Amino acid sequence: MKFRAVIKTEGGKEEKRVIEAASRFAVYEQVEKEGNMVVSLTEGGGGGFSFPKWMDIKLTSGIKTEEKITFTKNLSAMLSAGLTLSRALSVIERQSSNKNLKLITADLEESVKKGDSFHDALARHSNVFSKLFIAMTKAGEESGTLADSLKVVAKQMDRSYTLSRKVRGAMIYPAVILFAIIVIGILMMVYVVPTLASTFEELKVELPTSTKVIIATSEFMSENVILVFVLLILATSAFVAAVRTKTGSNIVLMASLRIPVVGTLVRETMSARASRALSSLLSSGVEMLSAIQIAEEVVGDNPFGKVVNEAGVRVKKGEALSSAFTENAKLYPVFVGDMIAVGEETGKVSDMLGQVAEYYEQDVEDGTKDLSTVIEPMLMLVIGGAVGVFAVSMISPIYSLSSSI
Repeated sequence: MKFRAVIKTEGGKEEKRVIEAASRFAVYEQVEKEGNMVVSLTEGGGGGFSFPKWMDIKLTSGIKTEEKITFTKNLSAMLSAGLTLSRALSVIERQSSNKNLKLITADLEESVKKGDSFHDALARHSNVFSKLFIAMTKAGEESGTLADSLKVVAKQMDRSYTLSRKVRGAMIYPAVILFAIIVIGILMMVYVVPTLASTFEELKVELPTSTKVIIATSEFMSENVILVFVLLILATSAFVAAVRTKTGSNIVLMASLRIPVVGTLVRETMSARASRALSSLLSSGVEMLSAIQIAEEVVGDNPFGKVVNEAGVRVKKGEALSSAFTENAKLYPVFVGDMIAVGEETGKVSDMLGQVAEYYEQDVEDGTKDLSTVIEPMLMLVIGGAVGVFAVSMISPIYSLSSSI
């Protein structure tokens, strides 16, 4: 059987290879003997289409976040009930309906039976399990509290996923309205305006500049309907691609911070994410500097993540963790730095961070419920302005014609 593998070498470079082996586990074993690590693995090889390296496209694991959360919760529950790790993984493998998750769970079970540590087995599937997941599992294994660590991981994943889903859900309404406006605008330009334009031409009405612009735009769109839709699709794709780049996402992030209500939600979402990650890692026994490094990856490569990185640099120098957050109040609310400072004074940093996360997660949840109420009037103003300009531009020639009669 052939497998397409992405392998990380000892030097840190990634390379693609086609490996022939009896099973997925045999591939991992072969690569490990070479001193390398498997980043991703898919069945089949040779002659397949591969994306150019510059496109930086990574295939997804095919495992939903909800399935990972369920996997973690079930594993924690079974370990707490007294089952051995290998037996718990065997039960999960049999119960899973996701083919990819079944394969990965089977590989994890095989690795554990072989004598490998669970976190090392998870590290071979870094495209599925995050660094935070692996680090907390390692801490749990070393302290003999794996079930508790997995319970904390499941809670962290669940809260993070719920938060992201709430924010995305709040954005659906305005996105649908804007899409509808664009479609209706195109249809009016293609079907309604040409009729009015021909009427004005027959009556030889003197047209204002705004009307001429609308008619000229309508003529171009009517004559190039396919081109217009192709350009619209290309523009949308280009925007989405740009937003997914580091620079583009940071521009959108910083721009959103300047929007009333939305800016507050973004700050609170990022604060909740950073606090939840740090709290989960520290409470599981992960060392402070490692926890900060992993939390930075969770927050992302953006201004908020740079503050977390700065906190790590300061902690290395012997300074307080809270100092970086306190001095960046434009990004992280003052409450974050103050609560961390209280935690440092009382020796309960992870508890304070947990409270911060709870507070902002609830605040974001409440805020997303009211977001549509805030956005609706703004959308109405935009729609009303567009309709008003169109109406005045197309009706004013009719008024000028009637006044001259």
